[in-house]
This record gives sequence, C-alpha cells and structure tokens, in this order.
Amino acid sequence: MLSVLHIEQIAVIEEADIVFDRGFNVLTGETGAGKSIVIDAISAILGERAYRDMIRTGAAKASVRAVFRAVPRLSWFADNGIDYEEELLIQRDIFLDGRNVCRVNGQPVSVSVLRRLGLQLINIHGQRDSQQLFDEGYHLQYLDAYVGNQELLADYSGKYQAVIELQQQIRRLTMDEGEKLRKMEALRFQIEEISRAGLKAGEEEGLEARRRLLQNAEKLSQGLDDAVAGLYGDEDSDGAAALLTQAERALAKLLRFDDSLGPLHSRVADLMYQTQDVAEELQDRRRALDYSGGELEAIESRLDTIHRLRRKYGRDTREILAYLDKAQGELDEIQFADDQLVRLQEKLKQAEAEAWAAAETLRQARQAGAVELPRRIQEELRQLDMPRAQFQCVFTETPLTPTGADGVAFAMSANVGEAMKPLNKVASGGELARIMLALKNVLAQQDQVDTLIFDEVDTGVSGRAAQKVAEKLRSVAKTKQVLCVTHLPQIAALADTHLRIAKGERDGRTYTTVTPLDWSGRQQELARIIGGAEITQTTLDSAGEMLLAGGIKPPEA
Repeated sequence: MLSVLHIEQIAVIEEADIVFDRGFNVLTGETGAGKSIVIDAISAILGERAYRDMIRTGAAKASVRAVFRAVPRLSWFADNGIDYEEELLIQRDIFLDGRNVCRVNGQPVSVSVLRRLGLQLINIHGQRDSQQLFDEGYHLQYLDAYVGNQELLADYSGKYQAVIELQQQIRRLTMDEGEKLRKMEALRFQIEEISRAGLKAGEEEGLEARRRLLQNAEKLSQGLDDAVAGLYGDEDSDGAAALLTQAERALAKLLRFDDSLGPLHSRVADLMYQTQDVAEELQDRRRALDYSGGELEAIESRLDTIHRLRRKYGRDTREILAYLDKAQGELDEIQFADDQLVRLQEKLKQAEAEAWAAAETLRQARQAGAVELPRRIQEELRQLDMPRAQFQCVFTETPLTPTGADGVAFAMSANVGEAMKPLNKVASGGELARIMLALKNVLAQQDQVDTLIFDEVDTGVSGRAAQKVAEKLRSVAKTKQVLCVTHLPQIAALADTHLRIAKGERDGRTYTTVTPLDWSGRQQELARIIGGAEITQTTLDSAGEMLLAGGIKPPEA
C-alpha cells in the first residue's frame, strides 16, 4: 500500500507531502492544477521514464520519495540482493544532465530493476489505456493476462525463436549459382590475403615496441654507454664497480684485526655484487640495440601490412584472425550447402512441429479463458449500468507469430437486438471507460498488486452511469487500495480520503499544494465541482446530501 509520497521540484510543485490511506482515495482540483504531476511522480518511483522537463524551473534536480507499508514478500528482493522489509522506501532523483539515481531501502538500483519492482506494487490506468481497447493488437495481451499465460508464452517463445533462427540459416544458404560463385570468390580472396600475411595474435604490439626502440637507438646507446662507464669506468676514471671492489677488498683484510667490521663488509660486498649485476644487464641491453641496417625497414613494412589488413578486417591481429576463421567457416558452409540444407530442413520441420504444438497448448488455454473472461466482464458491466451488454472474444487463426498462432479481437453489443461488433464500432466514450474499468477490475483480481490508480477514467461518464462507476471503485477499494483522479462529484463523494490539488501564485512563481479535506472541505470541493466557480447554498446543500448518501457523516454527527 502506498502510504506517503514526497515530491520536490517537479513542475509547479516545489515541495509536497501527500499521505494516502487504505481504501478509496480521490484527488480533485481545477484543470491544470497539477493532478497529472502527482501521477507522473508516482510513475517515476515505479521506474517509468522520467524527463528533464519535469524539473521545476531554476532547480538542479527533482526528487520523489515514496513509502509503502504492508509490502508482501516479493521474490524481487532476493533476486536483487535487497533485504525484505514490510515497510519499503523508494527514492528517485532526476538531474538536469539526464542522470537518474534510484534507491530501494537505501540500496542503489537501476531504473529497469526499479520498474520490475514497480509493476508489482501499483497498477496505473489512464485514458490512454481506454484508447488501447480500440486497438485489437492489445486484446490478445489482455486475454493472456487474464488467463495467466506467462509460462506457456515463455515456452512457446523459445520454440518460435528456434524456428526463426533455422529459417535465417536456410536463407543464408539458399542463393542462386551466380551469387554463390561470387560469394565464394570473395571469401577465397579474403582467406588468401590474410593467410599469406602469416599473422600471429598480438604481434603488432611487439613490432611497435621494437620500432620505438630502434627509432631512438642512438640516444639509448649513448645513455647506456654512459651508465656502463659510470659503473665499470673508462680511460679517464674508475667506475663505481671498481671502487666498490677496492673497498670490499680493503675491509676483507681488516676483518682479521676487527671482526666487528663484518656487517659493514657484507653490506659493501652486496653493493659490489648488485653494481656488477646491473652493469652486466646494461651491457646486455646495449648489445641488443645493435641491429642490421634493414631491420627498421623490415619492421615498417610488416606493420604496414598489418595496418592494411586492419582497415579491412579488424582493429588488431586478433580480430583479423577471428575474421579469417569466420570467412573459412562461411566458405565451408557454402561449399557444403546442399548437405547442410538437407540437415537444416529436417531440423526446421521438427522445430516447427514443436512450435505448433506449443501454439496449440496456448490456444486451448486462451479459448478456455475466452469463455470465462466475457462472462466476468458482463457481470462487471451489469454493475456499471450496462445490464444488456454482451461481450465476446473473437478468435482467428494466424501463421506462427511471436505471440502464437492466434488473433483475438474483443467484440460487444451494448444494447438488446444489436449485433456483435468491434469495440471501435459500438462503444461510446462513456461505455469505453466502463468497459476498461470492468476489464481492469477483473484483471486486478488475478494479480497480487495492492494499489490501483485510476487517472480520470470518468471521461464521458455522467449521471446514473457515473454513480455506478463510483460504487464500483468503492467496491474495488474494499480489497485494494484505490487512488482516483476525478472530475465527478459522484466519485469524490464516496471516497474514504479526499485530497484537493490547488494552484496559486507567490512572488511571481506558480505553486501547487495538496491538502487533505475534512467534511467541511469536502463539501466545499464537491460544491465547486457541481456548480463551478460560484458556490451557492444550493450547491453546498447538494454536496452535503451526496456525502451523507455515501455514508460520509460530519464530525458533529
């Protein structure tokens, strides 16, 4: 259950704390006051897309915090290494540079991981969802959601993907003779060009290091000669090694007279040996700099060959050699294509048979659900003042597709004597809103999501139908937490918690506030919704009657 929502620097909301309760919560306010901003903020902490445009002008970032209570022990926690707690804190910061920082109980998570959690906490239904009812491409998704076909879909999807991959392999091998010869000739040229070079993985690194060495050989030689002279000496002076040798011998003679000089003798001896070792290594390095006049030219030529191949086949010798293996494999595949095609065709037949069997299992589950789902929706519609409505799932068989071999379209008859027709042919705006509410209620009973949000689902609904929608929402709120953004007094009057969203100006800036209403405040707000800008005693009396009729009594009562 969503308990507290804290919003900072989002659009016209500088800062707001909104406390939601169990049962039926409604949000009302003038058009443009900021109701949609609250829904956007909730969407953000559910992992939906958030844009820099959401950030209030002049602010560096926008922040949303949400506290959920009585959270079920979802597998999401163990899957993502986050300790489970019944009280859950979700935080999301949106920065001007496009960065998003998300945390769950203080632990950082990615937006995609947050979204997987959000889908299990809140279900948001808005006007866009109602329009999806007109799009038959969504109808199969609704039916699968009702039936709970996730495992069957996953099994089918794996088998369908195997069919697609085999079909792609067959298409690659199926080519006319001219195309086949051209492809083979190109592959042979590439294989010959790479093979002729005799590459070794990583050899360019060694060549480039040797080239740098040779290009600076003169400076290196002079420097090494100077270092060796400093250690071994030259015609003009003794080197450090000779002097250390002299010192070691002198101390060795003195040991006969003073054995306490032993440690000093050992240290000098160590220095002498280390100096001699270094001098010999430097001489070896100096000798390694000797090279023939053509070595640098040969290295340049070899690197040129490698660079030419890199432009065609890869970023380095390893990638070039990998390309060689790939080209050889493609050539072998084409040369033996006929035999390979026979094997692939046999595999494809088997894969298609398995995919069709999985599709048939899916179809049976869907057809069973297609009997039950219309019955459940018709029950809901009768409670929403559409007692004569008939609802139906119309099946068509299709070739194998990513979702099976079925097409499903919803059809209905809103009135007695009318033929069943697609929804976009018979449903008015108010009817569509009620159908969507019925469908959402049926689907909500199938899942474990505790909170449902309805964003202006009352579009096109009025009068008796509005009262029925309100009663349905209150009925749903007996088992789920319901948040509803509405413009209808019938709905607002039945809420357990009523929040008013209002917009005002201060110091040349626009601010939005969210205020929980007591009985008197609810009466005033309902009167505003009923009568508009001018609130009269008549509209106040009417608002009070609506609250009393909905079982909402004033404190003094």
